[in-house]
Amino acid sequence: MARISLTPPRSPLFRAVEWYARRTYGKVLDPVAAVGHNPRVLLSTLRFELSLARWKDLDPDLKALAVMGSAAAVGCSWCMDFGYWENTRRGMDARKIHDVPVWRESDAYTPLERDVLEYAEAMTANPPEVTDELAARLRKALGERAFVELTAMVAVENLRSRMNAALGLTSQGFKDTCELRGV
Repeated sequence: MARISLTPPRSPLFRAVEWYARRTYGKVLDPVAAVGHNPRVLLSTLRFELSLARWKDLDPDLKALAVMGSAAAVGCSWCMDFGYWENTRRGMDARKIHDVPVWRESDAYTPLERDVLEYAEAMTANPPEVTDELAARLRKALGERAFVELTAMVAVENLRSRMNAALGLTSQGFKDTCELRGV
């Protein structure tokens, strides 16, 4: 159960965001409704997310694994639900998304994908447990620009996941709307 009302004041900004969310996602995203109580936080979040969408140095599937790996480590069911929906919609292998919480036992991942998931988990630990060897492997495989983007995406997902978890936001049913069987 959410720890904040998901019906914020319907300011002109929130109404515009609500319209966009319904058009794009079919419903208002709970994290948007939660931060809608503070228009400055809502506006800053929107600007930040639009800026993140323009980052293109890291492969989209690796970015998705990093984000979902961090969300799984934090335990954000909202993020896992939305991430599954978002990434299957863009065509990512559903098994890879589904197996994120058990990536060590899954044979769905390449060595690079395993390193990305390990890195996301290590960065999300408190305190972070990133080793020099892991960082060096990723930097060599990805290049420095993509490695920095990977690191930033894991940090961003920590912000999102920890905020959602603290606000008590849980699965919003996105995964249930996926037209996939056997997952």
